[in-house]
Amino acid sequence: MFTSAVVGLAVAVFLASFVEFVEALTIVLAMGMTRSWKSAWAGTIAALVALAAFTAAAGYALATWLPEAALQLVVGTLLLIFGLQWLRKAVLRSSGRKSLHDEAEEFREQTEAARRAGRQSRFGLDWFAFVVSFKGVFLEGVEVVFIVITFGLSAQNMPVAIVGAAAAGLLVVVVGVFAHGPLTRVPENTLKYGVGLLLATFGLFWAVEGLGVLADGHHSLDWPGGDWALLVLLAAWLLLSRVLVVALGRPAAAADPAAVGAPRVTEEV
Repeated sequence: MFTSAVVGLAVAVFLASFVEFVEALTIVLAMGMTRSWKSAWAGTIAALVALAAFTAAAGYALATWLPEAALQLVVGTLLLIFGLQWLRKAVLRSSGRKSLHDEAEEFREQTEAARRAGRQSRFGLDWFAFVVSFKGVFLEGVEVVFIVITFGLSAQNMPVAIVGAAAAGLLVVVVGVFAHGPLTRVPENTLKYGVGLLLATFGLFWAVEGLGVLADGHHSLDWPGGDWALLVLLAAWLLLSRVLVVALGRPAAAADPAAVGAPRVTEEV
């Protein structure tokens, strides 16, 4: 059934995974185009194998060791912390206190590092390209795994979470193949803002439900309005974040007289 919670779950996992896959693709493309495609793909495949094992172990441990309410409290709290980190960076970028993420610049930095690195071959592979690709895909993938597991287990709907992440990964690969380069036109900063809002919303929702583990019966608490409370929480986080953007943006402009009248960097919409 396509309830508001299921739709929100799919959208949140898809967007969060999409952002992570875009960053991983940039690293792999930089290694493949400047060093060795064979080594870059080998590092990517090795990272995916390691991620599959990590996902199975982490998912089994959480689902087996914790009762439902405790699981919601633990993963909801972790998800809330994770989401607030994303939201904090988004607020700083929107207010001009932090530079916007530039995928083209990231690609240039990766390619320059690849060109400067020495040549060292192991097992018939360019070791630098292999290790950098493995590290990039694995680290970005761990965040995707974390999102899939926390969302899937808390919502008791792992299939939707897995499909959302898989769809995001497939879309990034397909678009990357046709673009023949990093996805610089993706409004990544805006996506990260939205993802931060969604992660904080679901994290708070499930963390509060999980507080029932501390009460008699150890059952999950229910929000007034059920899943529709998610929309209220999302609106509250959005309002709070916009207030912070305005509050943080004013002192920065007032502190620098030269900045008055100058164009201000804003996120894409």
